[in-house]
Amino acid sequence: MSRFNFYGYFDLPVDHYENFPVASIILPKELRAPIETVYRFARSADDIADADDLPQHFKKERLAFFREELTLIESNKAPLTPLFSDLGNLIVRNELPINLFFRLLDAFEQDLEVDRYENFNDLQQYCTHSANPIGRILLHLFGYTNEQYLTWSDSVCTSLQIINFLQDVNDDYDLGRIYLPKDEMDSFGVTENHIKNRTFDINWLNFMTFQLDRAREYLDSGAELYRALPGRMGVEIKIIVQSGFQVINKLNTSRGNVFVTDHKISSLDLIRILYRTAFLT
Repeated sequence: MSRFNFYGYFDLPVDHYENFPVASIILPKELRAPIETVYRFARSADDIADADDLPQHFKKERLAFFREELTLIESNKAPLTPLFSDLGNLIVRNELPINLFFRLLDAFEQDLEVDRYENFNDLQQYCTHSANPIGRILLHLFGYTNEQYLTWSDSVCTSLQIINFLQDVNDDYDLGRIYLPKDEMDSFGVTENHIKNRTFDINWLNFMTFQLDRAREYLDSGAELYRALPGRMGVEIKIIVQSGFQVINKLNTSRGNVFVTDHKISSLDLIRILYRTAFLT
């Protein structure tokens, strides 16, 4: 439930709610279709991993088939399905590193095997597969791929992924997963029963405050990306970053009580995001 955190808020033709806009009307038209193709690949694999009505072996088989399709593309062979034909054409046409798509699949496959994380290093490593490849794919589509840009992008994407972990605690738990560092839960006196019983207390508040402060630090450290990118590409990334800050603000306002409060971006939030995009540096 938490893997994909910055697709489609404006005009992607999809059925899923997403907090963070990509392929919005801000971007040049020629970039929207390629990003939608990337989205369809990632969303399709994510839906398989998250489906609660599919047996585990079937999920593994389907994701293995996705890997086989990527391998065909990597070998310059024709994939078997329209989705991967579109993706293969996109990868070849834009010279996209195919390893970024394999890394995304790694994250979906990991979701079928790992449902708890011992520490933040383990969780951060998951982000390098589940979130950071998306930002890097965007930068390759934009044509800006120097190492500093990629580092900034990784910081933004990791932050957005952490934010989704925090706001989707209930949904992920219902899928049998907890994307929170166990050692940090222990240090704050937080247990799985807090999530199971939807318990909001001082321990949970302090734990969430710590998590949100770290997410903000990551977002701050990557915000330079939108200042460096020119034109509409920079504006798009600025909207994404400001969307992240807005959700952090909402979570802080509720004191991290994700058990009773909806932290999804509303129409009023969107107005605030666009205002800050227009008037804040």
